[in-house]
Amino acid sequence: SGKQLLAFHEYLQGEAQITGGDVNQELLDQARERNAAAGNPWEIEELDFNSRLPYDDNTYDLASCCFAIYYADDIPFTVGEMLRVLRPGGTLFTTGPMLQNKRTFYELIGEATGKPIPPMPGSSRYDSEILGTIREQFSEVDLHIFENPLDFEEAEPFVDYTRASLSEDRKLWNSLFETSEDFEKVISQIDQVAQARIEREGHIVMTKVVGGIVATK
Repeated sequence: SGKQLLAFHEYLQGEAQITGGDVNQELLDQARERNAAAGNPWEIEELDFNSRLPYDDNTYDLASCCFAIYYADDIPFTVGEMLRVLRPGGTLFTTGPMLQNKRTFYELIGEATGKPIPPMPGSSRYDSEILGTIREQFSEVDLHIFENPLDFEEAEPFVDYTRASLSEDRKLWNSLFETSEDFEKVISQIDQVAQARIEREGHIVMTKVVGGIVATK
């Protein structure tokens, strides 16, 4: 969407050549709008990290991939492409959800439905397969953990959050519901469990746990 590009551009005071890319046309359009508003200082391109990146070896000082790398089909290939286009001493920065991310959220859904939680594309891969692959390919790797606890003192905002999350990724959660009627039944079950948790403990604390990987070529 161009948010990262703008942050880099402002931090470096415009003294950098920045290229941004995505496969999602809506996000590319948003990035182009931000680019135009800033005076078109960046290159915006359609990029697919499941294919060879259209750049020469040893081109960039920094490659950044935030909340996306876990959608790659072949992690070693994608990480290898990022390594290839970085100059010696260059840095890869990625972010993604850790395995313990939103644990309370998943616990309550599991308790409400009595069904196992399907693997999440991010947390099921990020601090295992992805971190391991980056450690194999890069000379130095640091992992930084960021935690953001969300405190719900009433069930309603938690249920609203849950409804939005499950609705956005219906295909991911299709083991819990198929029809709209099934969906509403699941939400009702979660509401009951959330109400009981708050009555018992006074609140629900759901902590978002994100890992930032900084790797040096």
